[in-house]
Amino acid sequence: MKIFIVFLLVFYSCFVFSQQEINNEQKDLKVGLVLSGGGAKGFAHIAVLKVLEEANVRVDYISGTSMGAIIGAMYASGYSAKQIDLLIRNVDFNELILDEIPRKSKPFHEKEKGEKYALILPVKNGRVSLPLALSSGQNILNLLTDGLSHVDTISDFSKLPIPFVCVATDLETGEKVVLKDGFLPLAIQASGAFPTLLAPVEIDGRLLVDGGIMNNFPVDEVQKMNPDIIIGVELGNKFSNREGLNSGISIINQILSFQIYDNYDEQRANTDVLIHPDMTNYKVTSFSDYDAIYKLGEVSARNQFDALVAIGEQQSKKKIHAPISPQPKNIFIHKININGNEDYTDSYVKSKMQIGVGQAITLQHFSEGLNNLTATGNFSSIQYRIEETGDGSVINLKLKQNTVKASVKLALHYDDLYKAAMLVNYTVKHLIIKNDIVSADLILGDNIRYNFDYFIDNESNWSIGLKSRYNTFKKDMAFDWVDSDINKIDLKYLDFTNTLYFQNVLNRKLALRIGVEHKNIRAYTETFIPITLKNDRYKYYFDRSNYLNFISCLKLDTYDKKYLPKSGVNFDVEFRWYLVSSDYNENFKSFSQLTGELAYAHSFFNNKFTAHIISEAGINIGENNVDVLNYHLGGYGENYINTFIPFYGYDFGKLSGEGYLLTALKLRHEIFRKNYLMATAAAARVGRDFFNSGNIFEDSKTGYGFGYGVDSFLGPIELNYTYSPDIKKNFWYFNLGYWF
Repeated sequence: MKIFIVFLLVFYSCFVFSQQEINNEQKDLKVGLVLSGGGAKGFAHIAVLKVLEEANVRVDYISGTSMGAIIGAMYASGYSAKQIDLLIRNVDFNELILDEIPRKSKPFHEKEKGEKYALILPVKNGRVSLPLALSSGQNILNLLTDGLSHVDTISDFSKLPIPFVCVATDLETGEKVVLKDGFLPLAIQASGAFPTLLAPVEIDGRLLVDGGIMNNFPVDEVQKMNPDIIIGVELGNKFSNREGLNSGISIINQILSFQIYDNYDEQRANTDVLIHPDMTNYKVTSFSDYDAIYKLGEVSARNQFDALVAIGEQQSKKKIHAPISPQPKNIFIHKININGNEDYTDSYVKSKMQIGVGQAITLQHFSEGLNNLTATGNFSSIQYRIEETGDGSVINLKLKQNTVKASVKLALHYDDLYKAAMLVNYTVKHLIIKNDIVSADLILGDNIRYNFDYFIDNESNWSIGLKSRYNTFKKDMAFDWVDSDINKIDLKYLDFTNTLYFQNVLNRKLALRIGVEHKNIRAYTETFIPITLKNDRYKYYFDRSNYLNFISCLKLDTYDKKYLPKSGVNFDVEFRWYLVSSDYNENFKSFSQLTGELAYAHSFFNNKFTAHIISEAGINIGENNVDVLNYHLGGYGENYINTFIPFYGYDFGKLSGEGYLLTALKLRHEIFRKNYLMATAAAARVGRDFFNSGNIFEDSKTGYGFGYGVDSFLGPIELNYTYSPDIKKNFWYFNLGYWF
């Protein structure tokens, strides 16, 4: 009997325990999370995820659109809310969206000649057109690929740590496209490709843009995963009034909203917990308001905290966010697979990226290689995967070539010497051979000029270049001929130069160039015509000669920006040997010139204060009797040609001699974004004897400058006041736009 009673007790205990387990299983609710689009407003999603974790809510399925897709994919891949916060908070979205590539990644000829255009328009089928978008999105793809590298072998998004889907829109048909598999970074790039801001993304032959156009709040997609509870985070503001429609982006966003909000009420009604932060004061581009938007998301989620806790209590299994395993810092390349480079060889791609089989590189080296390949402009999309094998890393590159090979580029400029000017450039690639570039500048304004460049880019091998330049300006200049009562003349200066050169570049920083040059210089005045001297009717020519020269130069350029640099070194040494001349004044003797500059920029105090020191010198080697070919110092500008050298406190060309030594210290303080207060102190010696027999400070010239500058989309805009205590004169200089 006792045995029977014990048996009954054991059976009852097992039955009760089994029932408890069944009840626990029944309580384990499956939660679907929906994250809407919203651009910068999507920062609120990160705060909501943080609150969900505090409430012990386990997310089982995620659907998202645009920024909601980006944040949702990161969470689905295993990141915690805190980890996402750390990653996103440190991203400069303005640079990211503008596809700004570090200057060090640009080809050397692009560094030297390319930074002078404010607007670039593609030429398609012989017609100038508008670009598809402000940005190609390559920087975004690189960032997503790097951040999601730990799941890059997963092509079925339902196999992610949290099953995930995102929504895009077919640009050709207007259909909603649900992305459930493929290359995850590319899928979420397509979901967030906001029209005109980011270029469309091609996936499986379909041209895709922002999913928010058709379904900005994809509750229906998470419903298909059969969750028990749906939590939705919706960031819409409905429609803006006319005061809010104050930009192109806001107008486009308003137009898209007509479709976006068409089925919003139905989607919202199908959520069990709706979190709706008030984003009235923020836009899709409010990337600088991270903290404020994050706070709104947190406050809105905490308003629903009790409901969230109740959901968490009905989930018996809790999710643990394991640390994301970072990619190894060093990669040993076992194999490189390249697809899509139809017009380029594998060796071309590898040389641009500076990678090769059997090479051990760092992730930073690989990232810089991606920037180098992007900077060529030859590829509109670069996808990559790094697979680890027992023999090392396999790098898989999938490239999409840029079908646009020609462009028109525009710029505006004003300065004291050349006055108002508009630059129209036509650039075409692969005109004759695959790796050539043709660039032609026509400069219209007070002084008509042109530049023509033909360059065959052979990367680290010897490249070939052909340049032609016509430059002209007029300037009232000081004049101090002996036995003359004239102290100022109207100088007209014309330069026509043609150069054939060979160039070798090391690591995109150091370039060696040798070549031959034909130069025609005409410098004359109509202020006076001495009867006793050789002259043309109504003009007195200081020089009207052709020169044939040998040239060579060594250039090192690591500036982060060409204008208003914050860091880097510029070293430029040029040797020019004037071999023969048509000798208009019958006084030419063959001689040479050695000119050099060494400059260094460094920033302090959170990159807001910059010290920029520049030292340069030039000397005639041999006897030069042609005064026009001597060095002429004075004025302010970044576009002086030949032997004209800017120097604060003196008028243009005021100081002349057979040699010069100049040092300037420039200090810049960025008082707020891209706005600078500037101060400059400069000292120079002019003449053949630099060191003046040891008395280096005797008869030195000094000049000072103070100014305000703005680094605008047109280029630098500056107003400078300069003064020299030597002559007790001051000059004001204003310049607008890139120098050309």
